[in-house]
Amino acid sequence: MSTDSSTSVTNPRERYARWVLPLCWSAVALEGFDLVVLGVVLPSLLRFPAWGLTPNTASVISVVGLLGVMVGALAAGPVTDLIGRRRAMLITVVWFSVLTLLCAAAPNPWMFGVLRFLAGLGLGGVLPVALALVNEYAKVGRGGGAITTMMTGYHVGAVLTALLGIIVIPNLGWRSMFVIGALPALVLVPVLWRYLPESTWYLRARAGDGPVGEDGAPASGNPVTVLFRGGYLRATLAFWVTSFMGLLLVYGLNTWLPEIMRSAGYQLGAALALLLVLNVGAVLGMLIAGRVADRIGVRPATITWFVAAMVFLALLSVKLPGAGVYLSVLLAGIFVFSAQVLVYAYIAQRYPTWARGTALGSASGVGRLGAITGPLVGGALLTAGIAYPWGFYIFAAVAAAGAIAVTVVSRPAQPTAEGLREAVDGPGPSANGRV
Repeated sequence: MSTDSSTSVTNPRERYARWVLPLCWSAVALEGFDLVVLGVVLPSLLRFPAWGLTPNTASVISVVGLLGVMVGALAAGPVTDLIGRRRAMLITVVWFSVLTLLCAAAPNPWMFGVLRFLAGLGLGGVLPVALALVNEYAKVGRGGGAITTMMTGYHVGAVLTALLGIIVIPNLGWRSMFVIGALPALVLVPVLWRYLPESTWYLRARAGDGPVGEDGAPASGNPVTVLFRGGYLRATLAFWVTSFMGLLLVYGLNTWLPEIMRSAGYQLGAALALLLVLNVGAVLGMLIAGRVADRIGVRPATITWFVAAMVFLALLSVKLPGAGVYLSVLLAGIFVFSAQVLVYAYIAQRYPTWARGTALGSASGVGRLGAITGPLVGGALLTAGIAYPWGFYIFAAVAAAGAIAVTVVSRPAQPTAEGLREAVDGPGPSANGRV
């Protein structure tokens, strides 16, 4: 391993560097489970006589859970930069798995809501930690592809949860879904403990006098300060706006697409199938977007993806016959979901290593406000009877706003992203143990 002599430290776990992507993929897939599990069990919960839930009460539970994810994401960034990314990943996975299991035993809707909030604290921490680790261990120039590949786990988890719900709930009831959601931790946590390497940057920081900044000098001990300092303030605010817009689209569409399509005249079976097609498109989009970003640059790729999302969302307002509507939804899924993932890839490149987890956590946390807003906007449009076609026009406008916000992000001054990596991690493409 090639290192800077002043910060050289051997990471004994770097021989496991190849495990970083699959392990982080697995952890993110469990968060994908959370993306749709409430929607999957909601029809059963609304008909569960012991609880007497109403749609309004169910909405409160949904929002409370998302608030937990937001708080967890905001807290996880600084925590992971201070205690290490391996330890933070283990804590978050154990935390949300235990709380998810407890959701299965909730005696009433109020306790269920509290447990969803607490589980959200751990779930919100997974993504910033995973993004920071995967970016650090990616090959030089391949960070975009590594991050988007990891994020396919999010939507694979969502798709599998939807399919499991069809099979499991009629036979075992809604509580079984939360038991199933917790069980993977029995395998994942021991494997994380054994094979997940720590950030080499973090080990160097502990071995020396503190984190190293992009100029080779000691960095601030508080990674939060970098978000609002110098040339990073403008980028931070722009990324917050973009993440708000991106997650508004993700959660708004995943929550209300079937009902919007039903209001357009499609049958229930077709409307639910379109939700599945949307998430299949999301997986395809992740695989394509990362390769494009690595080839043309993450900034132009992110702008292009938001613009394409705008176009295809607007086209969903046109009622198409036969397979046409499925193709249209597939294309929307390809661009809508991976646009937000490219934002994460851009953040990972734009900030120095020692504050990367904080930057990703802040954008993910603020973006959760968009995740809350999206379902509320869709519900309001449905209540007003104008979800089709105006819902798609509004979603298209949101995508346009995301594209504009990305253009506001100022390009970093020297040193370049490669220079940042060399300054923090030492010279050479293998400075981090990249695979």
